[in-house]
Amino acid sequence: MNDIRRSILWVIFAFSLILLWDRWQIHNGRPALFFPQATQTAAAPEPPATPTAAPAPDIPAASQQLSQAGAGDVPGASAAAAAPAAQAEQFVVTTDVLRLTFSTEGGSLIRAELLAYENDSRDGPVVLLDQSANRAYVAQTGLIGGNFPNHKTLLKVADGPRTLGDGQDTLQIRFESPVQDGVQLIKTWTLQRGRYDIQVRHEVINHGQAPVAPQLYEQIVRDGGEVPGGVMFTGTYTGPAIYTDEEKFQKVPFKDIESNYQKASNSFQKLSDTGYVAMVQHYFASAWILPDGIARENFVRRPGAGLYSVGMIASFPPIEPGASQAIDSLFFAGPQVERELADIAPGLQLLKDYGMIKVLAQPMYWLLSHLHDIIGNWGWSIVALVFLLKVAFYWLNAKAYASMAKMRAVAPRVTQLRERYKDNPQQMQQEMMRIYREEKVNPLGGCLPIVIQMPFFIALYWVLLSSVEMRHAPWIGWIQDLSVPDPWFILPLLMMLTSLLQVALNPQPPDPLQAKMMWIMPLAFSVMFFFFPAGLVLYWLTNNILSIAQQWLINVRMGVPPQFNLPKFGK
Repeated sequence: MNDIRRSILWVIFAFSLILLWDRWQIHNGRPALFFPQATQTAAAPEPPATPTAAPAPDIPAASQQLSQAGAGDVPGASAAAAAPAAQAEQFVVTTDVLRLTFSTEGGSLIRAELLAYENDSRDGPVVLLDQSANRAYVAQTGLIGGNFPNHKTLLKVADGPRTLGDGQDTLQIRFESPVQDGVQLIKTWTLQRGRYDIQVRHEVINHGQAPVAPQLYEQIVRDGGEVPGGVMFTGTYTGPAIYTDEEKFQKVPFKDIESNYQKASNSFQKLSDTGYVAMVQHYFASAWILPDGIARENFVRRPGAGLYSVGMIASFPPIEPGASQAIDSLFFAGPQVERELADIAPGLQLLKDYGMIKVLAQPMYWLLSHLHDIIGNWGWSIVALVFLLKVAFYWLNAKAYASMAKMRAVAPRVTQLRERYKDNPQQMQQEMMRIYREEKVNPLGGCLPIVIQMPFFIALYWVLLSSVEMRHAPWIGWIQDLSVPDPWFILPLLMMLTSLLQVALNPQPPDPLQAKMMWIMPLAFSVMFFFFPAGLVLYWLTNNILSIAQQWLINVRMGVPPQFNLPKFGK
């Protein structure tokens, strides 16, 4: 049975190495060897050096499912109603947490800087949205269902302050369109102190002689380029996402839109009266959020070469001549701070990607964040959380280590059996099972407690990987950023030493080859920790130290003095 257990562990270890090798290949820009993936979409082709000279993406078609009016596509950039992009102006609006660049072409948001978050080089703030020579990532809105103002129309911006001053809590930016086919669009962005969600009001005034029923589209357009940086051997999602109360969080990867648009467009709920659309990346996200109760059609599209958009379309009620109607919504551009996202809109906290284990990861984050409220340091909060997990699973671990201690006690007898019956494997197995029954030893007794705990520690792993709070968060001394590798490799080295110490404290396998491999495994496994964020290594190191202490204590209590089984590679 012991051989079976070790064989299972070897299979798991071998499969892990295969997955790690594939991730290494992908990280270095080479195709995966064992599990090839669809070709990742390349970044958008470089537009001209002047951002305003870049052609605007096409406009979505009017929704036939929301309205039976049968409105056609809005004319493209060459239409007479659309103002030339070269005439557009740009201006900057600043609050205490955001520096935004707007364009008078459509009143679009073309750049968003997060002032409270430094970029990876620490020479300026994080730039989330950006329309430049190297990137395309913008937020656009407009009207469809006729020759109405859209995100290509040149708007007039009202005079007013562009900086949130002392004593001010709100700042408004108002755009007015020319009258097109009797319709005028008033677009107002309202920024608030300390907030990353922006109130956006679209008011439509009917200056014509007949009722009109335009539709509003709100979209986020982005190139398919990956976010610089990231963590080796791991992957976080980058791309569009759609949330509805019925289907919850639905990802639509760039590669799916690129390779099979029809399949991608059927992979999410299109019609709903709840939810939001978003563009997600590691640590940060943007989203358009309509109030619940407003019917909308969600969409993903390819508006241009190397560009991808996610958005939604909502209908205005019929507007009589001389009357007006308005639709209020929110635009979010900021960090994925889970507690803040949950307060903005239902389900918005799901922008933080925990993979398939969010059921456990969310409570882990809740506990970690509350520990930080008390301790005030994310590094020590990680240590405290691992300690609480070890306390919670103490009795499970005690059973596992007790089983290992019993295995250590009978190890000399098992070794003698192997020597005596080395030419008769069947008899050897029968005698080993007899010893296990007499001594009440379960060879698999140490596995089940570990298997039960693994989902919780994997969940904690994803919490640390996904939490923007770890980014640029110091711990002690040389660790000034828990989201990047240890610059001096001290934590990975300590983690490797503690892993080897755990092997030394465990019963040595009778098979010499297995005994040698049990020492090689932690060495090979520890290599990737040199490239892991310091916060993840700290979590694993703390777990190792507490496990060693618990194992030592249990061995002493059971009368099995701890022994160090050093490797014998010379034999």
